[in-house]
Amino acid sequence: MADNVNSQITDAVTQTNVKVVAEAPAQAIAALYQVASHASGLSIQNAVHSQQAMNQITTAVVSKACQLIMDIGE
Repeated sequence: MADNVNSQITDAVTQTNVKVVAEAPAQAIAALYQVASHASGLSIQNAVHSQQAMNQITTAVVSKACQLIMDIGE
Protein backbone atom coordinates (compact mmCIF):
# COMPACT_ATOMS: atom_id res chain seq x y z
CA MET A 1 0.00 0.00 0.00
CA ALA A 2 2.89 2.37 0.66
CA ASP A 3 3.85 2.02 -2.99
CA ASN A 4 0.56 3.64 -4.04
CA VAL A 5 1.09 6.80 -1.94
CA ASN A 6 2.93 9.74 -3.38
CA SER A 7 6.34 10.16 -1.77
CA GLN A 8 5.73 13.90 -1.31
CA ILE A 9 2.68 13.12 0.84
CA THR A 10 4.57 10.68 3.07
CA ASP A 11 7.41 13.19 3.36
CA ALA A 12 4.99 15.96 4.36
CA VAL A 13 3.34 13.74 6.98
CA THR A 14 6.73 12.67 8.33
CA GLN A 15 7.93 16.27 8.57
CA THR A 16 4.72 17.28 10.35
CA ASN A 17 5.16 14.45 12.85
CA VAL A 18 8.77 15.44 13.48
CA LYS A 19 7.72 19.07 13.97
CA VAL A 20 5.04 18.11 16.49
CA VAL A 21 7.40 15.84 18.42
CA ALA A 22 10.10 18.52 18.41
CA GLU A 23 7.75 21.22 19.72
CA ALA A 24 6.18 19.09 22.46
CA PRO A 25 8.89 19.66 25.14
CA ALA A 26 8.83 23.43 24.64
CA GLN A 27 5.06 23.52 24.92
CA ALA A 28 5.17 21.34 28.03
CA ILE A 29 7.70 23.65 29.69
CA ALA A 30 5.65 26.69 28.70
CA ALA A 31 2.54 25.16 30.26
CA LEU A 32 4.55 24.33 33.40
CA TYR A 33 5.82 27.92 33.65
CA GLN A 34 2.29 29.25 33.22
CA VAL A 35 0.92 27.00 35.97
CA ALA A 36 3.81 27.88 38.29
CA SER A 37 3.30 31.60 37.67
CA HIS A 38 -0.41 31.29 38.36
CA ALA A 39 0.21 29.40 41.60
CA SER A 40 2.76 32.00 42.67
CA GLY A 41 0.32 34.80 41.95
CA LEU A 42 -2.40 33.09 43.96
CA SER A 43 -0.08 32.64 46.92
CA ILE A 44 0.84 36.33 46.83
CA GLN A 45 -2.85 37.27 46.68
CA ASN A 46 -3.52 35.04 49.69
CA ALA A 47 -0.67 36.64 51.60
CA VAL A 48 -1.98 40.14 50.87
CA HIS A 49 -5.49 39.14 51.90
CA SER A 50 -4.22 37.66 55.16
CA GLN A 51 -2.21 40.79 55.90
CA GLN A 52 -5.23 43.01 55.27
CA ALA A 53 -7.38 40.85 57.54
CA MET A 54 -4.71 41.02 60.26
CA ASN A 55 -4.59 44.81 59.92
CA GLN A 56 -8.34 45.00 60.50
CA ILE A 57 -8.04 42.82 63.59
CA THR A 58 -5.11 44.89 64.84
CA THR A 59 -7.11 48.10 64.47
CA ALA A 60 -9.95 46.64 66.52
CA VAL A 61 -7.56 45.41 69.21
CA VAL A 62 -5.80 48.78 69.48
CA SER A 63 -9.16 50.56 69.71
CA LYS A 64 -10.32 48.26 72.50
CA ALA A 65 -6.99 48.62 74.33
CA CYS A 66 -7.21 52.42 74.15
CA GLN A 67 -10.75 52.27 75.49
CA LEU A 68 -9.64 50.06 78.39
CA ILE A 69 -6.76 52.40 79.20
CA MET A 70 -9.07 55.42 79.19
CA ASP A 71 -11.58 53.58 81.43
CA ILE A 72 -8.93 53.02 84.12
CA GLY A 73 -9.28 56.56 85.49
CA GLU A 74 -13.02 56.28 85.93
